[in-house]
Amino acid sequence: MDRPQEKSSLIAYNAISCVLWLGVLGRTVLAFSSAGSENVYASVGEYTKWTQTLALLEIVHIVLGLLRSSLPTTIVQVSSRILLVWGITNLFEAPQVSLAYSSMLVAWSVTEVYRYSYYVTNIMGRTPRFLTWLRYNTFFVLYPMGAGSEAWCIYQSLAEAKVFNANYYWVLVAILVTYPPGLYKQYTHMVSQRRKNIRGKKRQT
Repeated sequence: MDRPQEKSSLIAYNAISCVLWLGVLGRTVLAFSSAGSENVYASVGEYTKWTQTLALLEIVHIVLGLLRSSLPTTIVQVSSRILLVWGITNLFEAPQVSLAYSSMLVAWSVTEVYRYSYYVTNIMGRTPRFLTWLRYNTFFVLYPMGAGSEAWCIYQSLAEAKVFNANYYWVLVAILVTYPPGLYKQYTHMVSQRRKNIRGKKRQT
């Protein structure tokens, strides 16, 4: 990525995404603390849907060669979240009022705030050490928290999904079954990335 225009567009995308997810985090915490988890969706659900939908541009960036991330991995990660915001919480009431919805948004938004901040500083070549530490350490807590919350939201939607459409119900059951191996694969991948980016750099200094 040598062209200044491409670099500027990626910096803008990541900066905007960071601000939007900071908005998700702030509104989630405010709604939860003032009105309880059952009112979080009403406060931040619509905002979150469109904030998450913006992440589809990451797939476009990879296809255009602006990013070097794995296309299949990015498609799975983005599409799973699109499913949660459009195909689960947008359709069914049970996950909307669940504590799992609030914990899912907290895990997502905290992760995205420092992830996009890391990308901005990395593109600029000035990544603070604390952002690198956050990027490759907080997943120990946030990944299980986020994935567990996602799975619980899907589980809570099953009764309504069965009434909504029997085929869709079985699709959700199949997706739910993939969560344990999917979490394990992503978790071990991040452990490997942590070893490369944290321990590797320590050996170089």
